[in-house]
Amino acid sequence: MSAGPVLQAGNLLLRPWRDGDLPAFAALNADPRVMEFLPAVLDRAASDAMAGRIRDHFARQGYGLWAVEVPGVTDFAGFVGLNVPPFEAHFMPCVEIGWRLAVDYWGRGYATTGARAALHFAFDKLQLAEVVSFTVPHNVRSRRVMERLGMAHDPADDFDHPLLADGHPLRWHVLYRVGRTERKSL
Repeated sequence: MSAGPVLQAGNLLLRPWRDGDLPAFAALNADPRVMEFLPAVLDRAASDAMAGRIRDHFARQGYGLWAVEVPGVTDFAGFVGLNVPPFEAHFMPCVEIGWRLAVDYWGRGYATTGARAALHFAFDKLQLAEVVSFTVPHNVRSRRVMERLGMAHDPADDFDHPLLADGHPLRWHVLYRVGRTERKSL
């Protein structure tokens, strides 16, 4: 389905997407627990379209949101990786790090392990000066991952997500940053 680098991350393989990942990705995107802090669950067509955008991002940028494989456990647990957000905000231009895993794979350290590998790639291969991440304030699980990655939050950076309408309950976002020179040992 897409080409791109393969990253080994502890017990994880961050790899290009395969067509066989699409059903598991659709199930993940249809799960209200996974999508709790995102605007809506996705139907199969919207999920497949997102996978297509991920593939296109790899083709354009040479990196993106890798499929997470846990050998001996599952061929597809979700994604972890790097993305260029499709909107304008005060912290642009930027590269964002993000993750989305099926509930069965929460609490196992996969998001943190995969994100560390993605940050190494961002700083060592892409030579990025900084990587950001953002979410809604009450997404405690993702915020903990950001903090374990050595990312810092400054409330002055928080913002209204421009792709969500005024008054939307998920519009307010917290922004975390980590720079190549200030990163903790990953």
